[in-house]
Formats: sequence, C-alpha cells, structure tokens
Amino acid sequence: MIKTEYLFWLIGAFLLITALFNLRERRYAAGIFWLVLVTPFAFGTQIQAAVKAGVQWPAQAMGLGVVALGILAARGRLTATADTPQAQARRQALSEALRNKLFGPALVIPLLTLLLFVASKFLPGMDKLMDPKALTLSSLALASLFALGAALWVTRARPMESLGQGRRLLDSLGWAVLLPMVLATLGGVFAATGVGEAIATLVGYVIPVENRIACLLAFSLGMVLFTIIMGNAFAAFPVMMAGIGLPLLIQKHGADPAVLGAIGMLTGYCGTLLTPMAANFNIVPAVLLELKDQYGVIRMQAATAFWLMGVNVLLMAWLCFR
Repeated sequence: MIKTEYLFWLIGAFLLITALFNLRERRYAAGIFWLVLVTPFAFGTQIQAAVKAGVQWPAQAMGLGVVALGILAARGRLTATADTPQAQARRQALSEALRNKLFGPALVIPLLTLLLFVASKFLPGMDKLMDPKALTLSSLALASLFALGAALWVTRARPMESLGQGRRLLDSLGWAVLLPMVLATLGGVFAATGVGEAIATLVGYVIPVENRIACLLAFSLGMVLFTIIMGNAFAAFPVMMAGIGLPLLIQKHGADPAVLGAIGMLTGYCGTLLTPMAANFNIVPAVLLELKDQYGVIRMQAATAFWLMGVNVLLMAWLCFR
C-alpha cells in the first residue's frame, strides 16, 4: 500500500539532496533552511506519536525549527544561483525544440490523479494499493512519479538532471514554497482559538441571520476576504466554516455540507487570484517569468476572480438548499 508516510519520506529525501547541493556550494543559509525542513517530512510520524505518548520535546524542537526557518527567510539569502550563459542557451534551445510537448508531462499529474482516484473507488484490489485514508494524496504521489518519467522521456534527460533542475526551481521559489503549509496551519490555529465563534457573533450583529441568502453572501465574501488577507483558502475555510458555514448555513438553514464545502472552497480561491499574499501563485511566477510588473499576474486574473465568485454564489444559492 502507498502510505502518505512514504510520500513524505520521498519529499524529505529531495529536500536533503537540495540542502547538500547548497552546502557543497557554500550557500549555507539556503542549505540550513532546506535541512531544517527535512525534519517534519522525515520524522513527522514519530513526532506525532511522541506527542500522543505525552513526550513534548520533539514537537517543541520542531517549533524552534519553524522559528529558525523564519529567521533564515528574513535574512533574504534564499535565492537561486545565477545560471551560466551556456545553461541558459541550452534550456532555450531545448524549449524551442520541444515547444508544446513540454505541457504533456505537466498535464499527466491532474489527469492521472483523477483517474487513480476514480479507479480506486470502482476497481477491485485498488484499496490494497492506495491509502484509503489519504486517497487523493496517494493518487497525486503516483501521478507525480509517472509525470517525472514522462518528462524524462520527452526531454531525453538523465534522471540526475531532474534532481539538479528540481533543486534550481526550489531555490528560485525559496521560502514561498512553504506558504500553503504554513497558511493552512494558521487557519487551524485561528479555528482552535475561537476566531470562528467571534466572527459568528459579529455577523449576528451585522446581517439578518434568519435570511439564508444574507448568510450565504456573508460566508462567500468572508471566504474571499480572509483568503486575500491570509493568502490561501485553506487558512480561511476552517474559520469561515466554524463561524458562518456550520452554525448558520448548515445547522440553521439546512444547507448541504458537501456542496457548501466544495463550492465554498472554490469561492475562497477567487481571493487567491487577487492577493500578493499568495506569493507562490502570484508573485513568484512574475519573478520566474521576469515580468516588468510584479503584480501583472494578479491584474490578469482579477476579472476571472470576480466573475467566478458571482457564479459560485449563484450555484450555492441554487444547490445548497434543494
């Protein structure tokens, strides 16, 4: 069975290789940054088991590691090394030769993830291959490995080159690669500290809670605004669901939880399209593509975000209360 633990070990191994590359080149800040990040991926299961057994020091040590990551990122030395003119010319020539074939391996990931997820529900024996507790993650892991093989086949590159180019991309992204994980954790912290209940109290003073459309609009706009502030819908979702979605829309007005959760999360991602806080989506691509306007990606996405938000609200109003 493909357990999620195996995927985390694989990510940890890649981070370790990236750290060693940087340390060998005397880029100590970047090397130590990725080396610290190896710990939760390589030993996360053991840390969780220790906490459940009442041993707190591994989690506390990991907390100090998170502080160290913040200090290293704040120093501003997590940048990629400049490529040689020969390497740039080689990549340019390869991209011109392959052209749209480069999209093939990238499309393998979402398509194969979907096929594996669906197949695991209907094909016998798939439950022995995929982890039923993390079916999507297991499917994504397998699809990513197949996509790596497809990329090597299309580009005729050596396997070791994938590690070098992966390391180059990871160094280019720097601390921004951590934003989805950190912001998702932030949403859990907010929910655990009662921010959702505080929002529910404030909403009760501002809108007529007896009107389900008013509650739905508050939920939708809250998802977008919190996502703009925190940079990721994963962080906004537990807060808004605890504050408005669960007590008002689901329990009070009988909204369908599955529909509300699925379309509500998509509504939150409308905010992702509008915020520089989603640096790994909106700022890093501008840097990698060397755009003159660092907010150019956001400007191009703004119209889509507003239209999609409106469509999502209409869909929830139609489907949630049927």
